[in-house]
Amino acid sequence: MTDDAPAPDPSHPARRPAPAAGSGPGTPEPGTPEPGTPVPGPRGPAEPAGMMPFGKPGRPFGGSPFTFGFTAALGVLTAWMLVQALTAAASMIILIVVSLFLAVGLDPAVRWLQQRGLPRWAAISVVFAGVIAFFAGFGLAVVPALSQQAGQFIDQVPAYVEQLQNNPQIRDLDQRYGLLERLQTYLTSGDLGRQVFGGLLGVAGVLVSAVFSALTVLILTLYFLASLRSVTRTGYRLVPRSRRARVQLLGDEILNRVGGYVAGNLIISFIAGVTSFFFLSIAGVPYALPLSLIVAITDLIPLIGAGIGAAVATLVALFVSVPVAIATLVFFVVYQQIENYLIAPRVMKSSVDVPAATTIVAALIGGALLGVVGALLAIPVAAAVQLIVGEVVFPRQEHH
Repeated sequence: MTDDAPAPDPSHPARRPAPAAGSGPGTPEPGTPEPGTPVPGPRGPAEPAGMMPFGKPGRPFGGSPFTFGFTAALGVLTAWMLVQALTAAASMIILIVVSLFLAVGLDPAVRWLQQRGLPRWAAISVVFAGVIAFFAGFGLAVVPALSQQAGQFIDQVPAYVEQLQNNPQIRDLDQRYGLLERLQTYLTSGDLGRQVFGGLLGVAGVLVSAVFSALTVLILTLYFLASLRSVTRTGYRLVPRSRRARVQLLGDEILNRVGGYVAGNLIISFIAGVTSFFFLSIAGVPYALPLSLIVAITDLIPLIGAGIGAAVATLVALFVSVPVAIATLVFFVVYQQIENYLIAPRVMKSSVDVPAATTIVAALIGGALLGVVGALLAIPVAAAVQLIVGEVVFPRQEHH
């Protein structure tokens, strides 16, 4: 080859130099740095491969005192807002719980009607119509009696004042301290009118709130009663599949016990009301029907309910005569013993089996937390807790 020959074209495949031994597609081109070796940075000295071009990141902020304090403050603020929200909605939550409790208690009656051939919607309609009829009858029986008693008391006020003026002790106190003169000044000053007007407004507000609560409970009870099966199925689906069958069995048993307790308690109260009505009618006590309804409703309250109803009936009987009041008191004392030792055990034998000590403690705790509503809910809740402890906690402790 002479010096005038053209230089070989390296881009031509026939003239490209052959690769060295051991080279291939995966072999780096000559001059390519090995992996992990420092490479020139875009704006500075060589950087190790895999590192950020602007330096090594520092520690995260999670361990700083500022971040910890800020996170803790957010947690406290969230907890405080949650407590405030629950406090503001406490009355509505109580109404929801009472409605659900009543729906569970009325469900056995619905199932009983379904077994007799009625469809579920018809059974719910019959049961709910019975509940509304009871409350309507209670209102029609009690409200006219209360208004009549209030009217009679207002008519008798002048006679009561005259009796007070003729009392020697009242006359003596009036001569010493000028009670009648102060009373006359108070009646003519206008303070009584403002207080009475404010009291009437307060009573009206209480009545409106009571009517609203009653309507809310009735509507929610109807809704829960109609959708009780879907509500329970949705609740069971929240449980993991591996434990769903056992939870469903326990939940159904709890619902059956709560329903049995409510149904049994309603039967016992019905018996108490009917028996009281017959006795008060025979004894000549006025307003026997509203008094017997009051006895039936107060009998639903554990521990103290029967005593409240008996005290109201005895107080009304006292206006008839002292012997009638004593006879009324004796009747209620004897009937309570019969109810506690004969009626209640027979009615409740297949529903709730809670020891007497547990019943008393549960009713006291429930009454202290939620008043009358807590006392009503305490016994079925105690029965549910007893079932869970006996079927879950005790067997688990035996295996450890």
